Amino acid sequence: MRLGERVRAIEREERLDPAAARLQELADTVPEGAVRDLVNGVQLGHPVHPFAVHLPLGAWLSATLLDLLPGDHRRGAHALINVGLLGSLPAAFSGLVDLSREHKRHKRVGVVHAAANGCGMLLFGASSLARARGRDGWGLALALAGLGAVGAGGSLGGHLAYYRAVGANHADQLLDRIPAQWSDVGALDDFADGESEQASVDGTPVVVVRSGATVRALLGTCPHMGAPLAEGTLVHGCLRCPWHGSEFRVDDGSVVHGPATAALESLETAVVGGRVRVRLGGLPPRRGDGGQAGGEGDG
Repeated sequence: MRLGERVRAIEREERLDPAAARLQELADTVPEGAVRDLVNGVQLGHPVHPFAVHLPLGAWLSATLLDLLPGDHRRGAHALINVGLLGSLPAAFSGLVDLSREHKRHKRVGVVHAAANGCGMLLFGASSLARARGRDGWGLALALAGLGAVGAGGSLGGHLAYYRAVGANHADQLLDRIPAQWSDVGALDDFADGESEQASVDGTPVVVVRSGATVRALLGTCPHMGAPLAEGTLVHGCLRCPWHGSEFRVDDGSVVHGPATAALESLETAVVGGRVRVRLGGLPPRRGDGGQAGGEGDG
């Protein structure tokens, strides 16, 4: 059995569900709004967790390499071990909050991921304690074991990120399916005023929001987990995802509240002869298109 198949078997392991539920309860203590958005990475436009893990992993690897180099590097290695321990706390916390809004199968892998990394943290903590007591040989041995544990945990994190696309933009590929030219998505009267409505451009889902004669159009798939945004609700000028509550500003698709961190792509709109037309934004107007860009009606 290949390693990838063994990892995927973890996704089907129901015995991990109680542990996942406990972690979910812990993550749910983080309040919605500015605090959770900060932990998710809304302000960065990118999940915090991939950034946060660099510090502990880099510090621990550097400490172990110092131990193996000729010369006396005990103080430097010990300091790096402690820096890694401090840095591991926000890394673990951000990962926990991210996984709390993922599918159950992802959470099962996340439990093992957290357990492996938690074991690594304990081993590096024991290494620091051994070094403080002058037992540098034990300190090195425990650090090497810790590296093995966080390496195993990191491989599971890689599975979630690269195989299951946890934290990736689930709507990015849709951009390449939107034609550069204007596309008709329906009559203006077909879209209810003040509502989010489903439309399609060559099979690609688009959500249309009408306010009188003004029309806004955005990709219809949530970047966080691929939810159909036409089933969402409008709240204070924002489109709220029906699955996890991410909010995107209707005017430009920017993220107002997570867990989504990637902006929702906004499309250029025009109303011509009572028909709504859309295309990718940022393109120069073409002679003969006959459209009035910017979402205004033609009367």
